[in-house]
Amino acid sequence: MLHGAGGTVMHELVRNYIVKYFGGSGNAEVPLEALDDAAVIGDVVLKSDSHAVKPIFFPGGDIGRLAVSGTVNDIAVLGAEPYALTCGFVLEEGLALNDFERILASMQKTCQEAGVSIVTGDTKVIERGNLGGCIINTSGIGRRTSALEENFGVVKKFRRDFSARWILDSNLKDGDKIILSGTIGDHGLAVLSAQEGLSFGSSIKSDVQPLNRLIQRLLGNVGGIVAMKDPTRGGLADALNEFSEKSKTGILIHEEKIPIKENVRAACEMLGLDPLEVGNEGKIIIGVVKEKAEEILEMLRKIEEGKEAEIIGETTKDFKGVAMQTVVGGKRIIARPIGDPVPRIC
Repeated sequence: MLHGAGGTVMHELVRNYIVKYFGGSGNAEVPLEALDDAAVIGDVVLKSDSHAVKPIFFPGGDIGRLAVSGTVNDIAVLGAEPYALTCGFVLEEGLALNDFERILASMQKTCQEAGVSIVTGDTKVIERGNLGGCIINTSGIGRRTSALEENFGVVKKFRRDFSARWILDSNLKDGDKIILSGTIGDHGLAVLSAQEGLSFGSSIKSDVQPLNRLIQRLLGNVGGIVAMKDPTRGGLADALNEFSEKSKTGILIHEEKIPIKENVRAACEMLGLDPLEVGNEGKIIIGVVKEKAEEILEMLRKIEEGKEAEIIGETTKDFKGVAMQTVVGGKRIIARPIGDPVPRIC
């Protein structure tokens, strides 16, 4: 199960096996071996994403909303505007038709929120077993926008040597600020509560939502963004380590600035989980030139999806990897997790 959990073990599987056979195609501007959230060919962004969350309904969402949001967000964090999706259903024998229709209605609603359409797909049914109801693959396509060009125009005012055409994990430089759009751990704990029938004394709901329209507003109205990720499997810790490794820069975050709901923090403490390693489905980490960080934060806090945003840290030349300044005054290394501690969250 660790091979699909988003941490070190999964990254080794992808690099040592999948990239070995499919990497080096030569026709992609952001190719497979870059291991960014999506690929680029010309001015088109492509993404494929499979979703096997268990159970298929959980507090705050369901597998259908997750499938649309996950694919849309992976396209959006490169700076593209997603506009068309494919959808492949693998349905388990015995899945109730009213549950299937509930998933379809949820997908339709999420597509409307994101401004995308499902235009083609496939449906298969397999024998009853351990699938948990269904698995959904959604692939998507996105395009360049004027907002992306405006964003890079702002970046070049402060970083004259900037030449990237897309928002990539490798774009960070020393002194950039790191912004988190909201609280972490909500999705993973909501799914875990549904998996295990746990009650944490208060309602913990998934944050699953499409963020593409929020991202386009930030790009076009403020700008200065150089890197973005949605911290899904492996959580904030895994995403920050990807930034650090690909950009070859250290990242220092500040513990008191990381937004975590009290009920999520309490649940993590009770279960022995690190909230930095728990997956999310409705948050983004933003790397931005320091001169525009406060403006990005101000705009985020005016929008429902970003009302709890914080500047959580900055890049640095002082060390390699990711470290956290703790509330007691020391520094703690934030290593890439082995995997997400909660299985089948997406």
